[in-house]
Amino acid sequence: MNRFLPVLLLISLALPAYSFDFSNINVPSFKKDENQKDAKYILDVQKRDAKIRYKKKLYNRNPNGFMTVEEYENISAPKDLTQQNLEPPKIVLPSDKSYVPQPSYKIVKYNNPQGAIEISIPRDIYKYRQFNAQGIVSPDYTKMVYPSIYYYPNSASMASDLFVINLDTEKSNLDRILSANISRRNPNPIMTTDSDNSVYGTFKTLTPIDFSKDGLQLLAKKKIGNSNDGIWETRLVVYDFQTHMTYDLQEIREAIIYHWKNQGLNLEEKRWDIIPMGFSEDYPNLIIVKGLAYTGSTPVNLGIWCVDSHGGQSRFITMEEGGIPIAANGYKLVKSGIVPPVVLENEQKQNRIIEKQNVKKAKAQKKKELNELKQEYKNEIKQLEAEYNFNQNEYKIRQKYTTSTGGYNEGLNKYREERAKQIEADIAKREIKIQKQEEKIKEIQAKIQAIDEKLLELENENL
Repeated sequence: MNRFLPVLLLISLALPAYSFDFSNINVPSFKKDENQKDAKYILDVQKRDAKIRYKKKLYNRNPNGFMTVEEYENISAPKDLTQQNLEPPKIVLPSDKSYVPQPSYKIVKYNNPQGAIEISIPRDIYKYRQFNAQGIVSPDYTKMVYPSIYYYPNSASMASDLFVINLDTEKSNLDRILSANISRRNPNPIMTTDSDNSVYGTFKTLTPIDFSKDGLQLLAKKKIGNSNDGIWETRLVVYDFQTHMTYDLQEIREAIIYHWKNQGLNLEEKRWDIIPMGFSEDYPNLIIVKGLAYTGSTPVNLGIWCVDSHGGQSRFITMEEGGIPIAANGYKLVKSGIVPPVVLENEQKQNRIIEKQNVKKAKAQKKKELNELKQEYKNEIKQLEAEYNFNQNEYKIRQKYTTSTGGYNEGLNKYREERAKQIEADIAKREIKIQKQEEKIKEIQAKIQAIDEKLLELENENL
C-alpha cells in the first residue's frame, strides 16, 4: 500500500486541474413514482404533438401535397362569386411600355336605330363552342340581360339562352355596366331555345330588342333558320319579370298572313319575315312590328303592325314607314374615344406606389401570421406545462396527507383544508393585484381631470 501512495497523491493533485461536466449525464431518479413518470411522459408527448401541429400549420399556409383530403376540400370548396367586389376591367400596362391606348366608354340607347339590333357571331365560336353577345341594361340600371350562343359540332347547330346579371347599385351607372360580370348572373336563364336540332346546320338564337318603359318586360326575337338556306322565321318573345313567364307572340305572324291572304297574297308560299321595332312610345304595352316579303332583289313592305305584350290586339297600322314613334328604353356601352396619355401616366405612377405598398402589406401580413402561429404554439406549451405543474403539486399534496399515519379519511380532510387555504391565498393575491390596478386607474383619472381643468382655465383666460 505504501508503494502506491505517491502515485495516488499525484493523481489527487492533478484532478482539480480538469473540469468534468456531469449535467448531461442522465442519472436515473428514484424519487418519482410510476404515476409521476406517466404524467411526465404524457406531457412530453403532448408537447411533441403541439410542435408537430405548429410546423404543419406553417407548412400548410400554402396548398401542398402533404395536406389531407379534408384540408384540401376545405380550401378548394366553391366560393360564392356573387358576393365578390368586381372592378371594371383595365388594360394592364407592360413594364416596357409607358403608354398603351385605352378606350373610353359612354352610355347610349340600345335600340337605336330601332329594330337594327343583330347578333354578330364570331368565327371562333367553332373553336370555343360558346359566345356571349352584348347585353342590354334596364332603364333603372338595376339589371343587364345578355344572350349566350352555343355551338354543337355533332349537328353543326346553334342554340341560345338569355341570362340576367344584377348590377351593383352602389356604383355609378357607368361603373355598374363596366363591372358587370357573368360570375354574378342568375344561374337559370329567363329564356332558352331547343338545343335538340334534328336537322343538320339549324340555328336558334335569341336577341334582346328592348325593355319596356317601366323595365318590367323584355322584348326579344327568336331567329330560326339553317346555315345552308338562311333564316326561316323570326318570332316575337316577351319575358315578364313580375310573373316570370315567357310569351311567344305568334299571333302577330298569323294576323299578317290572314290580312294579306284576304288581299290575294298567300304568304305561306312566299319567303317573308317580321322585324321587331320595339315598344310604342305612345302606348307602352304595344309592340311595333314591320313585315317584309323577300320576293325579289328588293324586300317588299308588308306594313307596320302592332301587338300587345301578351299576344293580344294584333292589328295593322299603316303602310308608311317612320310615322310611328318607337321608344328606346334600354342602354348599352359604346366606345367614345381614347383615354388621354396624361391620365394613364398618372394612373401608372399611382399603381406603382400601390404595388409597393401592397408588397409591404403582404410582408407585414406574413410576419403577423407567423408570429400569431408561434405565439399560439407558445401559449399551448405554457398551458400544458401549467396544467402539468398544477396536477403534480396536487398529487404531491394528496400523497402527503392521504399516506399519513392518521388514515385515508383524516389525510383527505387535511388535504382539503390545505387546498382551501391555497385557494384563499390565491384569491387574496388577486384582490391585492386588482386593488393596485384600481388605484393606478384612479391616479390616471385624477391626472386627466387636472389636465382638463387646466385647459378650461386657459380657455377662460383667452376669452
